[in-house]
Amino acid sequence: MCATTCSSEVADGRFASVEPGTLSGAAERLNGLTIPGLANTHSHAFHRALRGRTQHERGSFWTWREQMYSVAERLDPDTYLALATATFREMVAAGITCVGEFHYLHHQPDGRPYDDPNAMGLALIEAARVAGLRITLLDTLYLSSGFGAPPEGAQVRYDDGSADARASRVDALTGTDCALIAVALHSVRALPSVPASALTPLANWAEGRPLHVHLSEQVAENDGCMAAYGVTPTRLLADHGLLGPLTSAVHATHLTDEDIALPGEARVRPPSARPPNATSVTASAPAAHSPTRARA
Repeated sequence: MCATTCSSEVADGRFASVEPGTLSGAAERLNGLTIPGLANTHSHAFHRALRGRTQHERGSFWTWREQMYSVAERLDPDTYLALATATFREMVAAGITCVGEFHYLHHQPDGRPYDDPNAMGLALIEAARVAGLRITLLDTLYLSSGFGAPPEGAQVRYDDGSADARASRVDALTGTDCALIAVALHSVRALPSVPASALTPLANWAEGRPLHVHLSEQVAENDGCMAAYGVTPTRLLADHGLLGPLTSAVHATHLTDEDIALPGEARVRPPSARPPNATSVTASAPAAHSPTRARA
């Protein structure tokens, strides 16, 4: 329902009241249809460089990933700033006013930290400031190419070596009124062979902060998790205290009945099915959760 005229009050960046009626003389007047700013809750800014480039012949998630790695290998803080600024400006033009940026491109192409270990994250924060966008920097833990295997290729840029090393790096970041520092786990695939060595300190650091995780995006992820740890990805996170009201499960495509119940009991936020800057091959939503359909 739309009101012809209404007045609103904003306090600390949030709507304090919205009332239909006549505007006061001191009010700032906004002409036309006015709605609250939208939130892009799960963004990968550098994926913007892939748009229109991945639908070549008959690709898959895995062939798309190789193209994504190719982009990741080439970026530095300056080019990342330029790309992210353009991406964030597109969001602002579409009515988005805040973004959750899933950030895992941390280090130099050979895996060594930059002189400022947070140079890439700071580029994203600056890009959001220039574009006029509030940002939650979801600084992401990524320690393995798959269930304890060492990172390969572009993945060495993502790897901090341990959850404690990641925490030490991120503790040097300072939030602002327009930039919140939060946390993400790329996926259970990115965990070391002893998952508790990463999940326990990550859960401790994430206390009171937003937490994002790519969850059961691929059947191969579920199968690998069962083979490595004996449980599903959702159960693994639940057992280590990573499901809660500030957790956002992204994708959550291939879930068992128990997997669906666990996030509900923990009041996990609904999955973010398709970020607006994503390519269609990465978009997903919960599939039918019978064992047969989940493997289709």
